[in-house]
Parts: sequence; C-alpha cells; structure tokens
Amino acid sequence: MTLTESVALVTGSNRGLGMAFAERLIARGIKKIYVTARDASLLENLVKLNPNSVCPITLDITQQRHIEDVLSQATDVTLLINNAGCNRNAALLGVAGIENAREEMETNYFGTLSMCRAFAPVLKNNGGGTIVNILSILSLVNLPASGSFSVSKAAAYSMNQGVRAELSGQNTSVVGVMPGSIDTDMARDFEGPKDKPVDVVDAVLQAIEDGIEDVYPGEMAQAVYQGHRQDAKAIEKEFAVFVS
Repeated sequence: MTLTESVALVTGSNRGLGMAFAERLIARGIKKIYVTARDASLLENLVKLNPNSVCPITLDITQQRHIEDVLSQATDVTLLINNAGCNRNAALLGVAGIENAREEMETNYFGTLSMCRAFAPVLKNNGGGTIVNILSILSLVNLPASGSFSVSKAAAYSMNQGVRAELSGQNTSVVGVMPGSIDTDMARDFEGPKDKPVDVVDAVLQAIEDGIEDVYPGEMAQAVYQGHRQDAKAIEKEFAVFVS
C-alpha cells in the first residue's frame, strides 16, 4: 500500500514504539492519522507536528465502549496499527496471583482482537487496507521471567494468523511484527541489547510497502527466529534459564 495516501490509526501513541510510528508516519506525509492513548492529553506534542492531519482520541483497547467511540469517529481508516500492549514482567507460577496474567491477556490478546474485529469492516468498506499487529519474538518462545507476557503474545501470534486468513478475501493484509527488546519504557529493566524504536518502525513500514506479512526486526529477533526454525527445543532451553 502507499503510505502517503493512507489514513492510519495507531494505538498506544503516547510513548515508545507507538509514538515512533506516529512521528514517522507524520514525517512521511501520511494523509491523516488518528493517534490514541488512554489519556488523550498526552498526545498534544504529536498534534503539534501537523494539526491538519493528526486527530487525537482517547482509547483504552480493553474497554469496548472506547473502541465503539473511536469506531464512530475513524470511519476512513485504511491502516490500523495495533501497538498498545502490557508487560508486567511476571512469571507464571512465582507470583502471588494471576492478576498480571489476566491484565496482559486482556490487553495483548483480547484488546488487539477487539480492535481487529471492530475495524475489519471499516477497511472492507474503504476498499481494503492493512492491519499491523505488534507481537513479540516471545510469541515463539517463552521467557520464564516474563512468562505470562509470553503467553499473551503467543495467543496474539495465533490470532494474527487466524485474522489474516479470515480477511484474505477482502483485500486486507495482516502483518505480524515480532521484535526483540526495544528501547522503550516497557523494557527499561532489560539489561541486554535493545533496538531503537525508529529502526523497528522503519522495518515495519518497509514491510507494509513490500507486502511482507511477518517481520522480525533487529538482530535479536532475527537470531531467535532463525534458531527457532533450526531447533525450537534448543531455543526453549536457552530461554529457560532466565527465571525471575
């Protein structure tokens, strides 16, 4: 698709990767962009970049009433970037309760699915388009220190494939993005190498234009992806030592 002629909606636009997506799309002259956050007042700096094309909206993707409100305003969307996510960096068994796991699943799986369900008809009515789901390399392998996050992203990875199949007949492509650690607030406690948000964004935007469905941006994601293809059990054991 041609990005400059697109109308985009980016969830979680107020910081990190979502903000990088918004900034890059605005810089490239996108026709119109809806930027969203649970607190729309945090989007003022993005609006200042181009008040004529940037539309801020309040959105919590775990709240159906928010989604319906956004849906009523953004009827011209052709590019949906499901970026909003949650990572509580919690193990599956080594925590007192399962509240963290529920929150991650509600956001990373159910919230993302709800956005796909809501906007699939919009994209169809607009002649087709693209949905981008920001997943994680942990969709492929569980990192025990963030075990419940990994599970939620694995569910979203499978959902991404199912949605892609269901929308194949309406001229809508579905792109799954499996990055490694990105230098954002979500990964502030991670001590290993981190990719720059803008590098991940550039890789994704190029994939959209090239019609690539699965994106593994950055050296870490590429290494894990290739290793997983060659010997999935070896990668599982390599990650298994990282227990909180």
